Amino acid sequence: MAGHRFNPEKAGKLIDSSRRKVITPEQVISMLQIENRDVIADLGAGNGYFTVPMAMKTEEPILAVDIQPEMLKLLKKHAEEKNVKNIRSIESGLEQIPIEDGVADKILIAFVLHEVPDIDKVMDELKRMKKPEGKILILEWQAVEAEMGPPLHERIPLEDLKQQVEKNGFVSEGHNLNEQIYGLLLK
Repeated sequence: MAGHRFNPEKAGKLIDSSRRKVITPEQVISMLQIENRDVIADLGAGNGYFTVPMAMKTEEPILAVDIQPEMLKLLKKHAEEKNVKNIRSIESGLEQIPIEDGVADKILIAFVLHEVPDIDKVMDELKRMKKPEGKILILEWQAVEAEMGPPLHERIPLEDLKQQVEKNGFVSEGHNLNEQIYGLLLK
């Protein structure tokens, strides 16, 4: 399943207005039911397309995790442009994240699982980081050919990912958000 990493030189695509036609930060905020006192982890935060708007909805810290330091620099710049100060950048892969146990009320992992070599290790990290009543939202690309997103052979079909997360002890609810992407809510 693991594919190549996103090229930081194409980071502008991640906050381009055309992306709003596929999914908006407001949709994610609504699906996660983000509240003012939520501690949020954004895994694979990139340059902050979801991170910055989520940070504007809570007073608590947003833990923005990305493996690429270039993306975290772009995220910092994006946050500064929006005068957002509650983002803590963490350079890390997703299989062993330096975040405390049981700290996150909400976790977002958007469009990166198809890049991860061991999804089961990521599932262990999600269980470890989230509070018992916490929510997790995974966004991934539908397993169809499309202009946006990774090649078809790197995409994870919704039912396959649903089986994998449930095998790891999560209760999941799948949502076909449109013809290009799906969401999987985990509890």
